[in-house]
Amino acid sequence: MPAGRTARQRAITNENDENSSTTRLTRAKAAALDKDSTATDVPKKALHSKKSTGSSANPDGNVQPRKRAALGDKSNVGRVTGADSKELKDAKKPMSKSSTSNALRPIQPSRIQKPVRTNSTRPAAGLKDRVGTTSDLKRPASGTGLAENVAKKSRSSANSAKSVKEEEDDELQNTALPRVSVEVQKTTVSVKAELEEDIKEHFTEEELQELEDEAPLPPGVTDLDAEDCGDPLMVSEYVHEIFDYLKHLEIATLANPNYMADQNELEWKMRGILVDWLLEVHTRFRLLPETLFLAVNIIDRFLSCKVVQLDRLQLVGVAAMFIASKYEEVISPHVQNFRHVTDDGFTEDEILSAERFVLAALNYDLSYPNPMNFLRRISKADNYDIHTRTLGKYLIEISCLDHRFIAYPGSQVAAAAMYLARLVLERGAWDATIAHYAGYTEEEIQPVLALMIDYLRSPVVHDAFFKKYASKKFLKASIVLRAWAKKYHYLYLDSNEVSAPVSRSG
Repeated sequence: MPAGRTARQRAITNENDENSSTTRLTRAKAAALDKDSTATDVPKKALHSKKSTGSSANPDGNVQPRKRAALGDKSNVGRVTGADSKELKDAKKPMSKSSTSNALRPIQPSRIQKPVRTNSTRPAAGLKDRVGTTSDLKRPASGTGLAENVAKKSRSSANSAKSVKEEEDDELQNTALPRVSVEVQKTTVSVKAELEEDIKEHFTEEELQELEDEAPLPPGVTDLDAEDCGDPLMVSEYVHEIFDYLKHLEIATLANPNYMADQNELEWKMRGILVDWLLEVHTRFRLLPETLFLAVNIIDRFLSCKVVQLDRLQLVGVAAMFIASKYEEVISPHVQNFRHVTDDGFTEDEILSAERFVLAALNYDLSYPNPMNFLRRISKADNYDIHTRTLGKYLIEISCLDHRFIAYPGSQVAAAAMYLARLVLERGAWDATIAHYAGYTEEEIQPVLALMIDYLRSPVVHDAFFKKYASKKFLKASIVLRAWAKKYHYLYLDSNEVSAPVSRSG
């Protein structure tokens, strides 16, 4: 520190610095240091804790600060004794070189200064060196010999660990793996033995021989279900068994084709009018095609076992549609909607009572195999052609209106519908693949095909049915098929064959 600077000059600090010490050397203490005041010296006037820029000088040469009215005349330092002044002088000595940049740092008075800690947690530099020599094994220093020794030790430990790992791997390869494979082989052999025993218990030798000799598909038939083996929703593993069950079930759910002979007040024409009206209701409610087929089957099966009066025939139709919508639809129409479509001809209680009566008469058996299931199955062999399937839907709905189709199962009706639709659109021959997935050959389809062509060549009787499929939505199927039937019906119907009048067929 320069010799010319006094303690008062060193005491000048930045008073607005919030990071600096809260205690500072005041002018009174600086004056005491200059004059070597004793413990009994007291400053003449109280000083402010902050230097004022507008101060005036006294005759003695001292600076008189301006008093602040808000804070009053207060001082933050009391008396300074001779011992305190000596301590302050001794505290100035370490600020020789290291604090040249911080020369303006204030010196804390002894009265507020914190006591010096003799037992510090941080050792001095020499102590660190001594500690480092005693803890070389725990924390290697940056010397020359110690680092090399530690590196050698780490390399040797790594090599030993590697050798231990290699030995463990060798032991696993030589001991564990053969044991696991032997256990797996034993389990596989036991499972195979159990399966063979179960097969021998449930099947005879003749049945097993028939299963082995049976070919999965007839010759010339393409396996269309193989591409769906990865889709669990298509159930390609047992789809053949499903359709075999449906064909067996549709025979059990067939109605009596001659039940009208047992009805006293009803005729086939009335049945046709009822179904045509239900088809209009079906379209208004935007129901599924399966709902219409199930409703017609419920009507025919109920009329096969119960005698119904003419004024109750519409109630039977409404109750059948109400039951079918509950069975097939996700959200079925309310009973109030069915009461409304009958122009309040029947109350809600009558419709609900008829529902219970019909279900009891059918023994709650609604397991009717829908013709739409068979139509979609055949459409898969037809490469899902939308035009062909739309014409096929129109043709299978003819079976709902014409009573002559009651005697034929829905699978045969669906096969005949797809055959005629492909014939009209010239989609090719009825090959082995389509015949396999349809379940009927070309010869077996001919009786149902003749009934369809005879219905199409006859005049339009069911207006709601014709208008529905005459729209652009259904590709004008009714117009296209009727135009084709009038032009080519003589090629598929015998000249001496006389079909029943359309008025009788409903």
